[in-house]
Amino acid sequence: MTTHHESTPRPPHQVLDGTDITRVITRIAHEIVERAKGAEDVVLLGIHTRGVHLARRLHARLAQITGTEIPLGTLDITMYRDDLRLKPARALEHTEIPSGGIDGKLVILVDDVLFSGRTIRAALDALNDIGRPRAVQLAVLVDRGHRELPIRADYVGKNLPTSLREAVQVRLADTDGVDAVLVGDRDYTARSSQALASQSSEPHLPE
Repeated sequence: MTTHHESTPRPPHQVLDGTDITRVITRIAHEIVERAKGAEDVVLLGIHTRGVHLARRLHARLAQITGTEIPLGTLDITMYRDDLRLKPARALEHTEIPSGGIDGKLVILVDDVLFSGRTIRAALDALNDIGRPRAVQLAVLVDRGHRELPIRADYVGKNLPTSLREAVQVRLADTDGVDAVLVGDRDYTARSSQALASQSSEPHLPE
C-alpha cells in the first residue's frame, strides 16, 4: 500500500553547487588538454542554451591552462530535433562557427545534461551540414543515464543515477542568477511550472 508520503512529489534537492560546478569545469578542461595533447586543434561548440554558457566557461579555463585562445562557437539544433511535431514551436537560436571552421578539427560539443541522447544525435546531424571534423567528442555537466541511442559522453562532470520520474534542473548564473544542479520529482516540477515561469528563467529539463 502506497503511503501519502510516498505519493507526494518530492521537491528538488541540490546535488551540485557553484563551487562544485567550477571544480567540474576545471577538471574537464585538464582532461581535454591531456587527451587532446595540448588541445591545439580543438574547437568548442556549446549547444543552446546552457551548453553555450558552460562552453564559454570551459573556454576561459582552457585559455588559463594552455595560454592560447581555443576556437569557440555555438550550435542550434532546433531544426534537427526529432520531436518538432510533438512539442510547441521553439525560437531559433544562433549557430556561430569559428572563422577557421571545423574541417579536420577535434570538435567538442558541450551540453548541460545527457539523457536520452537525442539532443546529441540532433547536434551530430547539424554538424554534418556544417563541415567534416576529424573527430567529435562530448562534454556534459551531468550524465543522468536512460540512454535511448548509443551515445556516450567523453567528459562527464557528474554521473547522476536517476529514475525516469525525476527531473534534473541545471541552473547557471548566466540565465538563472545562481549555479546549481537540482534533482526532484518530475510531477513536482510540473505542478510548480507556473511559479517557475514567474522567475527570470525557467529551469531547463534536457532530453
